Amino acid sequence: MTTDLERALRLATDPPGGVSIEALQGLTLDDPSTWWDIATTAEHLGVTAHTLRYYERIELVDVPRDRAGHRRYDARAIRRLVFITRMRTAGMPISDLQHYLLLVDAGPQTVSERLDLMLEHRDTLRRRIGELQLALAATEYKIATYAEGPTP
Repeated sequence: MTTDLERALRLATDPPGGVSIEALQGLTLDDPSTWWDIATTAEHLGVTAHTLRYYERIELVDVPRDRAGHRRYDARAIRRLVFITRMRTAGMPISDLQHYLLLVDAGPQTVSERLDLMLEHRDTLRRRIGELQLALAATEYKIATYAEGPTP
């Protein structure tokens, strides 16, 4: 495995301040006896139950239900939701996510198109990170200026 891939996988599974490995550990295998309810899923992903229902309504994720009709977020749904929440945090528009996930569901023949979408998204993220670094520098400058007090 390449160093870049190892780094990407580490960030994907144990991000600073995000879903921890421990939280996802029981959902890494497709074990039908392991699932979370909507409240637990929302808590672990840092979103609201309303957001999860919305993602289901717009068909970003398919969530199995028990006999009483309660959502049972299985490993497959959780993995997809982790990806969705990370892409939304990164500013990916819902329409792009819908397109990407349709390609995923269409199968391996769409890998090339998915790669193109991810490369474009990476470029957008890099541009945004640069803009945020400039905004942080301006903020740090103002803080330093105010901390020094008025100049004579």
